[in-house]
Amino acid sequence: MAFEIVYKASVHRDLKGLPKAEAARILERIESELAAKPEANPILHGRFSGMRRLRAGDYRIVYTIMKSEVLVLRIGHRQDVYKGGIREDRKEAGRGSAARR
Repeated sequence: MAFEIVYKASVHRDLKGLPKAEAARILERIESELAAKPEANPILHGRFSGMRRLRAGDYRIVYTIMKSEVLVLRIGHRQDVYKGGIREDRKEAGRGSAARR
């Protein structure tokens, strides 16, 4: 079953702060791995309980699975991505490759 990838609006800001080559590599990893098998990655604990993470070099993609969608909540360097909280506000989410704008 292929999952639809949905990006929270704040992910656009996360990607703008990365080098273009790194951002492209991360988006390719999201589109290829998360669309096919999002449940294959570990579940997080603590404040991010129930969410999952995908490793992409020194960067982490924090996401959650919602029925047939994968909602990407945050992308950041492994040292910073878990600082602060994440609000799961669906109103600000964008679908598919819209994060590339």
